[in-house]
Formats: sequence, structure tokens, C-alpha cells
Amino acid sequence: MTAILFTNARLIDPEAQTDAPGWLLVRDGRIADRGTGKTPVVEARVVDAGGKCLAPGIVDIGVKTCEPGERHKESIRTAGAAAAAGGVTTMVTRPDTTPPIDTPEALEFVRRRGEQVSPVRMLPMAALTKARAGREMTEIGFLLDAGAAAFTDCDHVVTDTKVLTRAMTYARSLGALIIMHPQEPGLSSGAAVTSGKFASLRGLPAVSPMAERIGLERDLALVEMTRARYHADQITTAAALPALARAKAGGLDVTAGVSIHHLTLNEFDVGDYRTFFKVKPPLRAEDDRLAMVEAVADGTIDIISSMHTPQDEESKRLPFEVAASGAVALETLLPAAMRLYLAGQLSLPQLFRAMALNPARRLGLETGTLAVEAPADLVLFDPDAPFLLDRFTLRSKSKNTPFDGMRMEGKVLMTLVSGAPVFERTA
Repeated sequence: MTAILFTNARLIDPEAQTDAPGWLLVRDGRIADRGTGKTPVVEARVVDAGGKCLAPGIVDIGVKTCEPGERHKESIRTAGAAAAAGGVTTMVTRPDTTPPIDTPEALEFVRRRGEQVSPVRMLPMAALTKARAGREMTEIGFLLDAGAAAFTDCDHVVTDTKVLTRAMTYARSLGALIIMHPQEPGLSSGAAVTSGKFASLRGLPAVSPMAERIGLERDLALVEMTRARYHADQITTAAALPALARAKAGGLDVTAGVSIHHLTLNEFDVGDYRTFFKVKPPLRAEDDRLAMVEAVADGTIDIISSMHTPQDEESKRLPFEVAASGAVALETLLPAAMRLYLAGQLSLPQLFRAMALNPARRLGLETGTLAVEAPADLVLFDPDAPFLLDRFTLRSKSKNTPFDGMRMEGKVLMTLVSGAPVFERTA
């Protein structure tokens, strides 16, 4: 494996929370050395970063690959290519496929498929309950042995608290991580937008932000009872933050995430019923968006993810209330995050703490850091490079991005996995 020496780089270190000029040497798939002084003379491929940023590769929790069952929307191969182009070096994939990933055999299939065709690391999650139906927990022990990174029913909320309690208790005994979607399903069923004046003016079915708080409060009460390892996939409302802060202060093993769309868009972006902006949970008020940004800054929210959810044209070109929810975001996660950096809301070390270091730590991975001897999963990018996003240039099979036609900043120049380049921009 060829050694690579990055010179004249801005090293973004989320662990030390530093952004400083320096050099970094990659050898045998790991970070061999780094520094800020004189660049060493070594036998290696030299990459002059030209003052651009070198950071740990993104660890993206919650990617939907649609394989098996819906390969016309996305495949593991195309998702992997999109991830590499977006600086994502580890995809943590969801089990909401057709059929769901709820058996060791199904998990083994997607795990092997990822090893065969994805240029980036792929860690599959498994369903928490069989068929994601909320009635009977899966074989958590066998699925862990087969390589499950975590357990989740995704947006299918387990309403039977006895089933959920048993699953949490069993998962705790094995040290397994449970990922939940905080939502009260009775309130949120059929909702397309967040309740408020805007929703009323548009005549769209809406859900109160309190549905998220209620769902989170219930989950945290069960975590307190079972002492399970718990991660909330998306916190999107200010009303839910106090409960999350209390749980952390109380010593519960709890973390939370937020999607890049809820950090950079708000309810008004729905505009003229544009279904590419229909996501789950729905986009929130601007006050909620700003509260989420602040929560990432102060560490109340730990992880930023793409929540990459491909949908084909037929699923999106429908009336807003019946169109499918979700947006592709593997390639737009980093440019969208640069909006927060360029607006002065979050620093680059803060962003990569939430996009790389924290998700890696939550999953027990060695990646997400620039520490010497860490795996050389890296992204070289220009945070200021402007471009006009054309959705048809995205590598995902589906093109349902809310950023279509928008002016954005931030281009990935090179992505490395275990020290090997898996993407290099040529123009």
C-alpha cells in the first residue's frame, strides 16, 4: 500500500478541537505521523493540500441503501459511491429494507454485499423487532454475532412498552445499542408538516412538536428503568431538549442525533408544496432549527447524520400529503454542513466532532480521529468552493434532494478509507 504524505493542510482535529496548519503521513492504512513543523522527507506520494482542510472521514448513522427489495431507488454499490464522493467513510445502514434486516442470514447478506461492492466501510444495523412490527424482539444475540452495529425499527415506533422493555433489558445484558425514533405515533400519524400558522395556511395535515417530546420522555423513562444503551436518531424540536439534558445529567447512557436537513432548513422551505422538502420528522420552525444548532454546539446533541432516504420520482411527484418522506443526502451532507460553518454558527472541529468522532465513539470504532495509529479514514475538502447543485449529477440512483438548484459551498477533493483513495476529484 502506497504511503501518502499530505502537506500544507488545515488539520481539523475534532478530538483536540483544533483547526491548524500542518502535515499528515499515512502508511499501511493508518495515520503514521502528523505535525505542524517542518514537513519530513519520506518515501511517499505527496499530496499538496494547498491550504485545504483534512479531517476524519464522516461516520454516517442512518443510511438507507434500499437493498434488498428496492434497488431501483438505491443499491449498496451506488450508495457507497455517493458516500465516497461526499466524504463519508463509514455508512451505518438502516434495516428498513424489503424484507427488513431481522435475521442473521439477512444481515450476513448485506454485510457481505457491502464488503464486495461498497468503496467505503458499511456497518449494517438490524431490526429491533421481527418484521419491524413491534410485537416480538429479534434474536439480538445472534444478530450481534453476525455483525449488527445497533438495533432499530427506524420510524416504526414500538408502541407496546412491555415488548420494548424486554428488548431493552436483553440488549443491555449484551451491551447492544438501541436506536429509537422519538415520536408519539398516535399524534404524528398521517402528518406531513409541523403544526402552526404556516401549516394551517397551506391546509396540510400537521403534527405538534410535542409528539417528539412525548415519545422521547417515554423512551427515557424506559432507559432509566432498564439502563439500556440508547440513541435517539433525530431530535428536531426545542421542546425535547430539556428531557435529553436531564437524562444525560442523570448518568443515563443516552446520546442523540439530528439530521443535516433539520439543521439547515425550516418549515417555510416547503414553500409551494415542494415534496423534496418532505422529510420525517417534518421540517420545524426556525426557532427549533436554531435550538438544534445550539444543542450541537454545546454537546446536548451528539451526532449529525444525513438520514439518507432515497425515493424515486413516482414516490415524490404526488400531492404533498401523500408523497413519500425522505431525501438523499450522502453527497450533500458536507456542503450543507458548510452552511453552518460559513454562517459562523459551528466551527469545523465542532462539525467533525458531531459527524465523525462522536458517532465513531458511540459505535466503538477506532475511526473519527486524526490521532497517530488511528485508521486513515480521511476527507480532504475545500470548505469555500462554490457550486450550483444539479441533482442529476448525484451518484445516488434517486435524485430527491431539497438542495437541487441551490448555490452551495464545500467540495470533497479526496476520500480515503484505510489509507486508500476511494474518491479523487478530477475537476
